[in-house]
Amino acid sequence: MRIRLILYFTFSLILLSCSKDKEKYTPTVKLDPYKIYQEGLDNFNQNQFFFASKKFAEAEINFSSPSAAAKSAIMNSFSLYAINFYDEAEENLNRYLKVYKADKYKIYAHYLLAIISYEQIGEEKHDLKPLLDAKKKIDFFLNEYPDSEYAIDLNLKNDLVINQFAARELYIAKYYIKVQKWVPAINRLKIIVKDYGRTVFVEEALHRLVEIHYHLGLVEEANSFAAILGYNYNSGEWFKQSYKILNKNYNFKKKEKSKKDKSLFNKIIEKIKIN
Repeated sequence: MRIRLILYFTFSLILLSCSKDKEKYTPTVKLDPYKIYQEGLDNFNQNQFFFASKKFAEAEINFSSPSAAAKSAIMNSFSLYAINFYDEAEENLNRYLKVYKADKYKIYAHYLLAIISYEQIGEEKHDLKPLLDAKKKIDFFLNEYPDSEYAIDLNLKNDLVINQFAARELYIAKYYIKVQKWVPAINRLKIIVKDYGRTVFVEEALHRLVEIHYHLGLVEEANSFAAILGYNYNSGEWFKQSYKILNKNYNFKKKEKSKKDKSLFNKIIEKIKIN
């Protein structure tokens, strides 16, 4: 009787073990990656970017074709970008560029990396790293793909990035002026004149140089900077202010402002879809 009970118990354990093993190793049904990709695309077109991202990620791991998998990976990145998951999108793009080096869509990856960095630039008083990052990625794209349709957008953004560098230098210079640290203030202002001469901040930088040098009694140097300002921007407001510093009794005649239509730079963001 005891032996029978032992055998019964042992047999039950074997059956239980086999049933567990059988359940554990049952092959799963192969998913159709094209169907999953289409579901992702449908979600993307409906602005359901979070769900689109999940579907594109799932499609990528199920595709046997490297080109189709690469396509899914980059669409996943665009979906993440669309919901401002910048870190995740950037990580996925960098992985895509490593895994699918020869893919024909890599231009879009480099474009999106530049856009992600650009959109994370803060004000001039904020961290410099996003600004340097954006400049590096934009320069890379413009060197690699100068004739692409996306180069127009990034050339515009590159100008704005350079303006931001100049704005940062001016912000720091003004701080030094405020605390009367004249030498570092002059150095920062000269950087703007030398390196960022085509930005909107060069006029004010020249005026501040006139202002500081005159304050320090260096009238000849002040006149020198005023001459540069007058030669290039003799109708500007900063030149008028500089002229008044050097000619205390001079009064500028006020001119009536002509009515003009003002236009702002429109932010161009290409909406890219891979059909």
